Amino acid sequence: MPPSPLNLWSSILAVPNLGLYLWLGWAAYLLGLGSWIILQKREPAATLSWLLSLAALPYIGFVIYYFLGPQRIQRQRLRRVRARATLPPLPPDLNPSQDTIELARIAQSTTGLPPTTATAAELLIDGAAKFDAVLAAVAQAREHVHLEYYIYQPDHIGTALRDALVERARAGVRVRLLLDAVGSGRTKTRFLQPLVDAGGEVAWFHPMRLRWFWRRPWLNLRTHRKIIVIDGRIGFTGGINITDEEDERRRDDAYRDLHLRLEGNVVHELQLVFAEDWAYATGDALRMPPSPPASRGTTIAQVLVSGPDSNWEPIHRLHVSAIHEARERVWLVTPYFVPGEAARMALTSAALGGLDVRLLVPRLSDSRLVTYAARSYFDELQEAGVRIYEYGPRMLHTKALLCDDDLAIIGSANFDHRSFRLNFELSVLFRDTTLAAQLAELIRGECASATVARHDRPRDLWTVRLPEAMARLVSPLL
Repeated sequence: MPPSPLNLWSSILAVPNLGLYLWLGWAAYLLGLGSWIILQKREPAATLSWLLSLAALPYIGFVIYYFLGPQRIQRQRLRRVRARATLPPLPPDLNPSQDTIELARIAQSTTGLPPTTATAAELLIDGAAKFDAVLAAVAQAREHVHLEYYIYQPDHIGTALRDALVERARAGVRVRLLLDAVGSGRTKTRFLQPLVDAGGEVAWFHPMRLRWFWRRPWLNLRTHRKIIVIDGRIGFTGGINITDEEDERRRDDAYRDLHLRLEGNVVHELQLVFAEDWAYATGDALRMPPSPPASRGTTIAQVLVSGPDSNWEPIHRLHVSAIHEARERVWLVTPYFVPGEAARMALTSAALGGLDVRLLVPRLSDSRLVTYAARSYFDELQEAGVRIYEYGPRMLHTKALLCDDDLAIIGSANFDHRSFRLNFELSVLFRDTTLAAQLAELIRGECASATVARHDRPRDLWTVRLPEAMARLVSPLL
C-alpha cells in the first residue's frame, strides 16, 4: 500500500539538513537558469527582469522560461534571394532624397526586401470596409488566394469568408490558408473541413505538440501577420483580424482599426513573405506563381517584416530611424505602447526639438497590465512635450506611424517588445504625400474625439502609482 501524502510529507521533513539541500538546489537552479538567460545577450533590463522574476519561482521558473522565454529560430531565406532577383528597381523619375535612400537601405539590409511601388494603396477603416473589400476581391480570384492570419474566428465573418474560399476552390482556384495555432485556436479542423474537401489547403503555424516533450515548443512565438494575396495582383495587410470583434456592423464595441488594400509590384513582396511562411510551416516549398507584368506606380512602398528569426528588429529599427529623420511632426498610433529605451529617446528627442509629436493610445486596452505599463511612460513623454491622446470607448487597434508629410508605416506591429522581438510581424512603409495626407486626416479626427491625457491627473499611490510602477517593472517581458 503506497504511503499517504501526510506520511510522505513527514518523511521529507525528517531528512537531515533539508534546509541546506534546498538552499543548494535553489543556488544550482539560479546558476544554471541564470547562465542560460545571460547567454541570450538581450537588453540588460530584460535580462534582469527575467532573473529577478524567476529567482522568486524556484524550479517552476525553468518551466516558464522553457515555454515563454526568448527563442531564436532559423528560417528559410527565400525573400533575400528572390526579392533582389525578381523585383523591379525604383522608377528613376521619383528622385528620392538621401533620407529616403538611407531608410530604404536599412529596411532592405535587415529584411531582404527592397523598395518597390504600388499603383494603388487604399486605407480601409474598420472591419466592415475591410471585410467587404476582401469578399469582393476573393470572388474575382481566378488563379490563387493565399491567406495568413493570427486570429480567424469561426463566427459570422469567418464563416462568410470560409464559404467564399470554398466556392473559389471548387472553381479550380488554389486556396492556401495559414493560421496561427494559438490566435486561431478556437477554429477547429471540422470548421475548415469544407475548404479542405473542396481542394483548399490549410496549415497551422507553430502548432502545440505536447507529446514531443523533448522538443522545445514555440508557444510564445506567433505569427501576428495579416496577409491576403489574390492572383498576385491584389493584396491586403494591416491590423484587422477575421473576427466579428472587429466588425462594427455586428458589435457596438468593435475594435477601431485600419487595414490596407494594395495593387502593383508591392503585392509581389507580400507573396514572397507568405511563400516563406508557408514553406516554414508546412515544409513544402511553394512554387511561386509568375509575377504579373511590371507596373510602375507612383507610390514608393516597402514591405517590412520582423520576427525572432532576425537579430536586427527591422520594424523597431525603422520606426526609430523614421522618428529621428522627421523634421516637422511624428504621430504615432498604437494599441499597446511599451517602448524600449531607443524608442523613448527618439520620441522625446523629437518633442524636445520642437516637432509636433502625438501619441494616440486606447483609453483602456484589452490588457489592464499593458494599460498600466503604457501610462508609466506618460510623465516622461509629456515633460518632453509629447501630446498624448486616449481614445475610447471603443478599443483602438490601429498601428500606424506618420512622419512629416510623406512617410507612413502601417501594419500589424504594435509599439511594444512582443511585436518588435517575439512575434512575426508585417508592416508597409510608404513614401507618398497623398496616402500620408489621408492618414493624417484620420489621426487628426481620432485625436479630436479622444481625451487629452492630463499631466496633472490624479496620482493615488495604491490605485495609480504603484500599479504603474509594477507594470513598468515587468514591461520588458510583455
